[in-house]
Amino acid sequence: MVKLSADDLAERAKVGIATIRRAESDTGPKTSAVVLNALRHALEAAGVEFLAVDNGGPGVRLKTREN
Repeated sequence: MVKLSADDLAERAKVGIATIRRAESDTGPKTSAVVLNALRHALEAAGVEFLAVDNGGPGVRLKTREN
């Protein structure tokens, strides 16, 4: 969506690449709230907008200029 590699996202979120790989996986330990928050902030800074359930979501979209 915003063309970030896993390495780029890890750097921006200040987490390790193994943490990104675990977060992407359907198996293994759950990703902590701290890590999820860091990932969310990094993605938002890159232009991703997270949609709430009551806003037709949950989901994501690219931020528009008005947002």
